[in-house]
Amino acid sequence: MSEGSPSDVWPADDVAADVTVTPAGPDALKAVEKHLATLVADKVASRILAKDPTLWGEAAVSEASVRLGWVGLADTSRPLVEPIETLRAELLAEGVDRVVLCGMGGSSLAPEVITQTAGVDLVVLDSTDPGQVRAALVELERTVIVVSSKSGGTLETDSQRRIFEEAFTKAGIDAKSRIVVVTDPGSPLEKASQEAGYRAIFQADPTIGGRYSALTAFGLVPSGLAGADIGRLLDEAAGVSDQLAEDIEANPGLVLGAVIGGSPAPSGGFRDKTVFADYGSGISGFGDWVEQLIAESTGKEGTGLLPVVASPTAADVTTPGDDTVVVRLAPVGSDATTAPSDSSAAAAVTVNGPLGAQMLLWEYATVVAGRLIGINPFDQPDVESAKAAARGMLDARPEPEAAEAVDGGIEIRATPGLLQGATTVEAAVDALLAQLPGRGYLAVMAYLDRLAESELAQVRDALAKHTSRPVTFGWGPRFLHSTGQFHKGGAPVGVYLQITADSADDLEIPDRPFTFGQLISAQAAGDATVLAEHDRPVLRLHLTDRKAGLAQLIQVLSR
Repeated sequence: MSEGSPSDVWPADDVAADVTVTPAGPDALKAVEKHLATLVADKVASRILAKDPTLWGEAAVSEASVRLGWVGLADTSRPLVEPIETLRAELLAEGVDRVVLCGMGGSSLAPEVITQTAGVDLVVLDSTDPGQVRAALVELERTVIVVSSKSGGTLETDSQRRIFEEAFTKAGIDAKSRIVVVTDPGSPLEKASQEAGYRAIFQADPTIGGRYSALTAFGLVPSGLAGADIGRLLDEAAGVSDQLAEDIEANPGLVLGAVIGGSPAPSGGFRDKTVFADYGSGISGFGDWVEQLIAESTGKEGTGLLPVVASPTAADVTTPGDDTVVVRLAPVGSDATTAPSDSSAAAAVTVNGPLGAQMLLWEYATVVAGRLIGINPFDQPDVESAKAAARGMLDARPEPEAAEAVDGGIEIRATPGLLQGATTVEAAVDALLAQLPGRGYLAVMAYLDRLAESELAQVRDALAKHTSRPVTFGWGPRFLHSTGQFHKGGAPVGVYLQITADSADDLEIPDRPFTFGQLISAQAAGDATVLAEHDRPVLRLHLTDRKAGLAQLIQVLSR
């Protein structure tokens, strides 16, 4: 098959399609040729629809048997639409038109994409940075908060709920009338919310993991209350659901899963880096949502797919390595003849379609890729380790370890032996990058205010060019519920740059013996500790002068 020919486009012309998947490059086409017929013969698509837990091997059966509820969400979530829209109308009638979402990971990433794409306002509070929390505590007279936690015990979300409840009360507002809860039935949060008499409680399906929950109450409640057309979102998913369940070679989920999970690398094995670039897809922030889905689903047992969100002009897109699959997110309606061509990548795929359809497509493709890789796509064995380490830091409150060096407004710390005498930020970064293996990646982990200090994210593309390797950029603690799983459980080829800062104006957490500043510091320290225990090289740069230190750091990393 030649690149870009009509036969390379799935679904085929005679299949009604709401999404299109176009493989390109010899290695992507090899993956399709090698795996597609077997996936069809093994009836993988229809067995996913039938919720067959044996698809991922005997070891995965226990977990998979209670994690496949997402396949029918286009239908099973329909009853949510009316009560969500009714609640929105009630709130608007009361002058409450500002929605703040307190949630992490799967509870926040999907609503953020849904509302941004719909062009409606939703304040997503998925941080413990004191400045970012304080910035959300405004305009309380017109604010309702959605507290989303599958387990009901998410530390960040509980802390955010506490401070909003106190703020409402101090402002003379009946707090319970302004709190909406989304959680699994029987969770501690559900029980506490019932006792407190909160405005509304929406139960989510316990057979759906957080990263597959976009079309559940976790995605729909905050998005619908903010004004997104959630009925249309479900229509979009329904439009592609039949195709995704068919055991045919035109199934776009099978094709996409084959490309991302089975494209061969010249040195052997498969291409384990998946770089996403958006070419005007019209879906805002889709890469951040799919990043969690793929990283947390596949990054374990020393293998998996590392998702990387990049710009179309970034070096890891235009000159990708031989371990990379480039995913081009294209506008709805584009086809093989108009698909973007950013490079001569040996493995690439162009995907387009409306948001609801793409969410279901990528969930299918991810579990198909998991089958090809040989892992259980429904567990996340390494996520809890960083949480436990953070709790340990909060309990023990150890004194900060002394900095190995100070350069301007930045303290320098690192795993033992990494710095090799480096005393400047530039030299320390060079020492970290010297540890980067040929098939490795750099992870930048910024425990800062992702809204007020967003300019730091610009260094990602510069670092990708400088290193000629894929670079991930994550805001902490947000990424701990996403790529954090891959960092510990995936292939041990990463090097890690952690950025933290002093909080000039800390914020107390009601009825808790620690502040938001102490919490985010504990989360950063805990994560660094767990990475070091996994023999990952970590460079920790702490900004003692937040403004000057940030400017200094951006200058060094952007060279």
